Amino acid sequence: MTLAAERQSADPLATPESEIVDRAIESRHSLRGFLPKPVPRATVETLLRVAARAPSGTNMQPWRVRVLVGAAKEQLSKAILEAHFGDSKAHAREFKYYPDEFFEPYLSRRRKVGWDLYALCGIKKGDTGGMHRQSGRNYVFFDAPVGMIFTIDRRLEIGSWLDYGMFMQNIMVAARGRGLDTCPQVAFASYHKVIRQVLNIPDSEVVMCGMSLGYADPVRPENALTTERAPLSDWVRFDGD
Repeated sequence: MTLAAERQSADPLATPESEIVDRAIESRHSLRGFLPKPVPRATVETLLRVAARAPSGTNMQPWRVRVLVGAAKEQLSKAILEAHFGDSKAHAREFKYYPDEFFEPYLSRRRKVGWDLYALCGIKKGDTGGMHRQSGRNYVFFDAPVGMIFTIDRRLEIGSWLDYGMFMQNIMVAARGRGLDTCPQVAFASYHKVIRQVLNIPDSEVVMCGMSLGYADPVRPENALTTERAPLSDWVRFDGD
């Protein structure tokens, strides 16, 4: 039985329309190799306009986006790569994304996705140079024709950051509905000083992350990576009747 058939047999409210939405969500995964095929500006504008329907506390709409294509994207990539392959240790995010020390079950999940990716790329354990080069692929937006940099007013609090996540998810799901793929990339936040200078971003904004947008390159081996999800029984509890 297919996943769609299984869902429709178990979910009494499932419809052909809900299946379209579910398929867009479930088919989304982070791509790390894109074709150079351009994405129309009108499509990017539509994605952002649709995504902006995300909820936000008291309708604050905290998102700010820089969309980069062509020479502008190449200029930013060149500047970041110079820093990445120069003295990457001199750069760090302005905010904490991960805990100081990982613990289970998060440690095992993190290790698995990392080694699964490196295995697909032919990078062996201990090959720090290979890992660093693969990390550098982030900064060319994995060859995607469209790159985005997301910033937020640094005076805003964690609630607005939560709202921002819903906005970005909307972009990624709306992209899947058009046959496009994405990769959200917190890696960009480490080079906020470079990004700030190249894109003239004021100090009042925090560089949160970037995102690659385009058409999947079917021959890139890393695009075969599909991460696992824990079963509901691991993290859901139903109370009441």
